[in-house]
Amino acid sequence: MELVRLLGQFSRKEIESRKILIFANNFLRKPPFAILFVPTLRRDTLPKRTKRFLLYSTIIDMYNSNSQKFFLYARKSTDVEDKQVLSIEAQLVELREFAKRESLDVIEELIEKQSAKIPGRPIFNSMIERIEKEEASGILAWHPDRLARNSVDGGRIVYMIDTGKIKFLKFPQFWFDATPQGKFMLTIAFGQSKYFVDSLSENTKRGLHQKVRRGEMPGVAPVGYINDSRTKTIVVDKRKAPIVKKAFEMFATGNYRILDIADFLAENGLISKTGKCWKIDRVSKRILSNPFYYGHFLFLGEIHEGVQEPIIAKKLFDAVQLVLNKRSKPWSKPRVPKPFLGLFRCGECGMMITAEQKLKYYKHTDHHATYTYYRCTKKSKTVVCSQPYTRQEELDSQLSKMILKVSLRQDWAKDMLSKLDLEKAELAHSCGAFAQE
Repeated sequence: MELVRLLGQFSRKEIESRKILIFANNFLRKPPFAILFVPTLRRDTLPKRTKRFLLYSTIIDMYNSNSQKFFLYARKSTDVEDKQVLSIEAQLVELREFAKRESLDVIEELIEKQSAKIPGRPIFNSMIERIEKEEASGILAWHPDRLARNSVDGGRIVYMIDTGKIKFLKFPQFWFDATPQGKFMLTIAFGQSKYFVDSLSENTKRGLHQKVRRGEMPGVAPVGYINDSRTKTIVVDKRKAPIVKKAFEMFATGNYRILDIADFLAENGLISKTGKCWKIDRVSKRILSNPFYYGHFLFLGEIHEGVQEPIIAKKLFDAVQLVLNKRSKPWSKPRVPKPFLGLFRCGECGMMITAEQKLKYYKHTDHHATYTYYRCTKKSKTVVCSQPYTRQEELDSQLSKMILKVSLRQDWAKDMLSKLDLEKAELAHSCGAFAQE
């Protein structure tokens, strides 16, 4: 490995042009051995017990061995297509020329279209795992910022260099050597890449907040408006705005469904980007519930007053919201109390007792009546329960008879209640006398 590191500092032509002498004590008998790189040596200066090897062919073979295989990695962020320094194609052209010029053995070209701002790039992670499996020992990329723009991936690469997993990093636009100085410069390059991303994000947020303070909504204009590229503002679409206003007026009457509004928009040419009719939830959230149409807009969960020209009045928007809220409330049955739930178990199988309500129609009186029945859940795996349904009134009667057996006699109860009333009166009298004193 030391030989490879030393030879990696020279090009193929330099290796072939120099008379390189490699010598080692006990070269064949005691590995691992110490290998020295010496441009020229006189024969009489060699130690007696040292075996000399003039290994021109061996040196060239080791220079192109598995320990110097490279992955070519090209990346471009998909979220900023028009702001990339080099496209994927341009990166590949430069990297291929660089690999040919430096005689680098590229075993595979890896192309990824994903931002390096956060960890989790699948192709990059796969490449790192393959390097850990020693499929290659080097990476060829256009610049360090193509490899990492976050501290996790950047630190991972530096650590793999420290542990010897990654032995070579080649960049046409950046010098790197596996020395303390080289790793320091690489760390600075990764830090600059992360600083650029953080600064760009902070500047973008600052610009968005400034735009909101001016009353301008960031982003794409809703249907009925268009983004004016000349003034960088949102203006009314003269053709679509009357259609959107009509949709609000129709829904405010309460006689139309959201599906009817979606069909109305489609009939008038207001369709989605895919050329299909708007979905119900998008019509409800993006149009009927959007405050942008009456002169406000939503940003980061807060309503802001906008400078755009409103299409509808606030009164019409509120009327639409009343219809939406009325229809969005879920219908639920009134709860009927079932007093014995959770109190009893089946006497036959030991399972819990549940209750059901049955609706019965009486034809001769033309009315409905609701009855509550209790039954066994019959969830036992060992006993087949045969107990039938029992009306709540019947169960109530049975419980009353059981409780009556352990209840106080009526005359005893009256006597005890009268004594309790007497004690309360005496207590009230004593408290009043104490207050007067």
